Amino acid sequence: MTVRLENILQDNRFTRFIMAVIMINAVTLGLETSEVVMARVGGLIHLIDNVCLAIFIVEILMKLVARRLRFFLNGWSVFDFFIVGIALVPGAQGFSVLRALRILRVLRVVSVAPRLRRVVEGFVTALPGMGSVFLLMAIIFYIGAVMATKLFGAAFPEWFGTLGRSGYSLFQIMTLESWSMGIVRPVMEVFPYAWAFFVPFIMVTTFAVVNLLVGLIVNSMQDAHSEEEGERTDAYRDEVLTRLKAIETQLDQVQSLNRKM
Repeated sequence: MTVRLENILQDNRFTRFIMAVIMINAVTLGLETSEVVMARVGGLIHLIDNVCLAIFIVEILMKLVARRLRFFLNGWSVFDFFIVGIALVPGAQGFSVLRALRILRVLRVVSVAPRLRRVVEGFVTALPGMGSVFLLMAIIFYIGAVMATKLFGAAFPEWFGTLGRSGYSLFQIMTLESWSMGIVRPVMEVFPYAWAFFVPFIMVTTFAVVNLLVGLIVNSMQDAHSEEEGERTDAYRDEVLTRLKAIETQLDQVQSLNRKM
């Protein structure tokens, strides 16, 4: 029975079915936000939502029966267990926060789709390197915030009056959200050479450090893809070797029969 359940779970048709259920559930959860739709077909939407939840629970139970303790050794299985378990928390239907968390079921598509899994795994693999980049960015922000407070704090206390305000203003500048007309140009009316501070800050943070993060993630995704391709190559090589050995065995048997005749 365990082998049969595992074969069903590994079947591509079952995977596509679960993905379709996730998509349907995502649509129903979105429709629940419409008062007009809920007034007309609210009962049907709740029914579909409960059916989808029941399918997810059956899938989790199948995995638990087929894999037992191995189920909890797989990060994606634990992720699915947590997402589905949120809906089973007592009182989940009574608290708006827990009801809102049901939309997290849509994230299950990440565990079902191999390409999305590769993206997430690449992101997680890049986290150690990203920590170093975040530390570098924090140092740059601290230096910039101290300098901005010293230079512009007296004239623009609402933006640079304190270290915290300077850090927040610099973060807004880094995101390029109203950085020119909203902050830099008004500052330049009082301090004409303020551009010599803000432009290098944007160049370093927005175009250099942020691109370092992107590069780390892309590199990790490429490494994960290379490992996956290597595993496929090894599996194909082992299959070819097994077939060659079988052919050699059959040839030896044929030669033995010919000698006896």
